[in-house]
Amino acid sequence: MAPTSIADLVAALPSEDSWGPSSSADNMLNGVPYAPFSKGDKLGRMADWTAESKDRDRQGRQQYNRNFRDQQVYGAGSSSLFTVQAAEDESSFSVVDNTRTSAKRTFGRGGGTVFRGRGQRGGMAGQRGGRGGFQRAGGGRGQGDRYYDNRGGRGGGGRGGRRFGWRDYDKPQRTREASVNIRADWQMLEEVDFNRLSKLNLETPDGEELDSYGFLHYYDRSYDRPPVKNAERRIQTLDRAAYNVTTSQDPVIHELAEKNEATVFATSDILSMLMCATRSVYSWDIVITHQGNKIFFDKRPGASMDFVSVNENAQDAPLEVAEANGKLDQINTPGALAMEATFINHNFALQTVTESEEAKIPFSKPNPFYNEAEETEPLASKGYKYRRFDISLERDEEPLQMIVRTEVDAVMKSPTGGADQQLIVKALNEFDSKVPGSGGALDWRSKLVSQRGAVIATEMKNNSCKLARWTTQAILAQADGMKLGFVSRANPRSAAGHVVLGVVGYKPREFATQMNLNLGNGWGIVRTIVDRIRGLDADEPVDAVKKYVLIKDPNRSVLRLYSVPATTFEEDEELEAEEKNEDEEEEEKDE
Repeated sequence: MAPTSIADLVAALPSEDSWGPSSSADNMLNGVPYAPFSKGDKLGRMADWTAESKDRDRQGRQQYNRNFRDQQVYGAGSSSLFTVQAAEDESSFSVVDNTRTSAKRTFGRGGGTVFRGRGQRGGMAGQRGGRGGFQRAGGGRGQGDRYYDNRGGRGGGGRGGRRFGWRDYDKPQRTREASVNIRADWQMLEEVDFNRLSKLNLETPDGEELDSYGFLHYYDRSYDRPPVKNAERRIQTLDRAAYNVTTSQDPVIHELAEKNEATVFATSDILSMLMCATRSVYSWDIVITHQGNKIFFDKRPGASMDFVSVNENAQDAPLEVAEANGKLDQINTPGALAMEATFINHNFALQTVTESEEAKIPFSKPNPFYNEAEETEPLASKGYKYRRFDISLERDEEPLQMIVRTEVDAVMKSPTGGADQQLIVKALNEFDSKVPGSGGALDWRSKLVSQRGAVIATEMKNNSCKLARWTTQAILAQADGMKLGFVSRANPRSAAGHVVLGVVGYKPREFATQMNLNLGNGWGIVRTIVDRIRGLDADEPVDAVKKYVLIKDPNRSVLRLYSVPATTFEEDEELEAEEKNEDEEEEEKDE
């Protein structure tokens, strides 16, 4: 008969130990200990059979991985409680594999080589894997030894042999050299990072044109048509006199400075580098001279900004020491590619115009740098426009004006029958889409016509700084259009010959919008540097000459401002002039 009273119910209970928390002795289930738990543990998978294999893969290389960031520490090693010790008589046991191994390389699950990701390149151990993918070379699943190459990638036959480089914390650290040697007598005044520079903004009017020099030839419209197969146009070497004079050596700027037409002076190539500083990766430097109340932005002879960079902003940028087929790749280093791109740009702008004395468009004054008595080469098609911009603020008591020497390369008839359009002519170059440093670029010969948008989008990503500088120069010169040529090597393994694959035209303002280029931010950077220079020399005499060097750090997104002696770089220029005179004298003796 069932108990009816409370006393009977209490008496019917098994024991007092059934109530409350269990003792340590109860942590057994049929003689087998069970895993501990915690109320703070997060609910996850009910069973994860790959946890132990992941732990084995991570031995000897403990670093951050998002797959393990939520792993609970409490009870993580509980699986070791259930391990069974192997018997001693099983130590000599082994499995004999009689399957035949095929020498043929296969692809897919368990194959000898697996490639994934965009830009599928590579193959054997030691070659660079595809961009954004991973590379596994070796026998099959779980076989072979892992290796680590000097680019941060991991290969080998082991399962999960993944090539790193798709995250910032996994990128190999590259040590680049500064564009100029920092001397002991230089004093660093300020250091500013790109995050602060990117927040600046200054709306500046379009500016006014003070004077123009030089002349322009008409652009050859036949380059806009797709090239015919087996009739590609090669880049020709043309001997034309072209000048890239720095600010302080420009006679026109000297004249304008004496007339007090402005306070700040620069050229478009120097100013565009400063305005697009936040997009730059390689090191560069600008020499700033403050004389009286005038500020001049100059560049050194042979400065890095005179050379056209290649794939500077690519995630997989060209390496200083690259290998191709086990040999040093000398033509695909950053320095060699910059020389090649500079040569292409110079000759492409000369080749794409129709030289005719009757059809050329002269400006108001002749070229200020050309001396007919000394020069033997004909002049290149180039127009120099000296334009003034107002970079004043509301708080300024006096207006702050800036004069910039801008350049245009050619002129073209307007499709609507209006005034002629002035053009900036530049060239993008392809070296080899299969080697490291190509940045995942498509093959231009097969994709430029059918997938032009994808090709241009890739170039915008890999050469963001270069394209931004060209667009800024076009807007500063108030050019009506931009012509971007696509030039490739005739042979990918040789930098000697090049062919033109096509030309695309853009309006500078529209192209700036596509690139998310904000000129207001660039003017804000310029005004900030100018204010800093003026503030440093506020207590100096009027006739004092102060010199500064603004350097982009080669390995960090940082600008540094140095105060240098007034005679800095002048000795180097004198030595170069003496060496040039000696070379000319030796040539005269040989003749």
